[in-house]
Amino acid sequence: MSLDIAVARKWKGFGLNVSFSSQNEILGILGASGSGKSMTLKCIAGIETPEKGRIAVGQRVLFDAAAKICIKPQERRVGYLFQQYALFPHMTVEENIGCALGNLAKGQRRKKTDWLLGRFQLENLGHRYPSQLSGGQQQRVALARILAYEPEVLLLDEPFSALDLHLREQLQMELLDFLDDYSGDVILVTHSQDEAYRFCRKLVILEEGQCIAQGDTRSLFQDPGLLSVAKLTGCKNFSLARQTGPCTIFAEDWGIELRVEREIPPDIDYIGIRAHDFLPASEDKTPNCFPITVRSIMEGPFDWNVLFHSHGGEKESGDIWWNVGKEKYGGQAPSYLQVLPENILLLHSINR
Repeated sequence: MSLDIAVARKWKGFGLNVSFSSQNEILGILGASGSGKSMTLKCIAGIETPEKGRIAVGQRVLFDAAAKICIKPQERRVGYLFQQYALFPHMTVEENIGCALGNLAKGQRRKKTDWLLGRFQLENLGHRYPSQLSGGQQQRVALARILAYEPEVLLLDEPFSALDLHLREQLQMELLDFLDDYSGDVILVTHSQDEAYRFCRKLVILEEGQCIAQGDTRSLFQDPGLLSVAKLTGCKNFSLARQTGPCTIFAEDWGIELRVEREIPPDIDYIGIRAHDFLPASEDKTPNCFPITVRSIMEGPFDWNVLFHSHGGEKESGDIWWNVGKEKYGGQAPSYLQVLPENILLLHSINR
């Protein structure tokens, strides 16, 4: 089933104007805090009413400002998983799930509640209250309650933000397994590049209430195009740049000339290099190789974060980040680093 979204609204100090579509897939909305991610979900769910636009699920129109259509939230068949799950604290797990099945006869409601308890591994928790559950258990209850009334669209608003790392990764795997069996459209809001990449085939990137990029997730990570999109997809290293040849560009902040794998498009004014894309080199004789000075090293459990300066020009560059696994780097700083031509991001600073 297709999902078509085009909404616009102004609040004091903030404006939202986004449009995108999906087709039986998990679509991600990625952006910094305050970019309009959650507000977009609230417009789809009917919690907020746009001033302009249209929202349709297949042939069913949920909102159309021009036609004066605005379906009530409870009639939209849209499931919304809030960040804090919004369980009723005075109801047990069974009651929280059962309240979404009020249209069924008592026997049918009991049967479906039992099935959902089993589907989400909650069989032994039916008589507990939300305060007696872990964060992961609360999330499973909230998902079971949402799925009880069989929504056509599932909205997930940063579902892992309140969980610790171990539980977050465990629940990500559980949610991926569940979504394999879900036939509707899914929209996942996140500010995590890892979550966006892991879950979403298609990605919409928001900045200050505007859609600045959208498309295939892997393509946007490999070639973000915009400086702001590169930042939101996790790139840490940027330099002002000017073209010096069809496939060469000078990084002004680093004082080095670099070769790229393709002809440089017009109006490129920045380059980016992801922190994990540098490689140790033995001497300055390979393409895109340059001498460095290590400024500081931070050790993680499985990798090193190295802060270094380049020496390509008359003076040292600003700080550049290198992230490298411990199996590739024993803590002894190399004299040179290099970057492969295909790993240099060619970027515009302004959306064109």
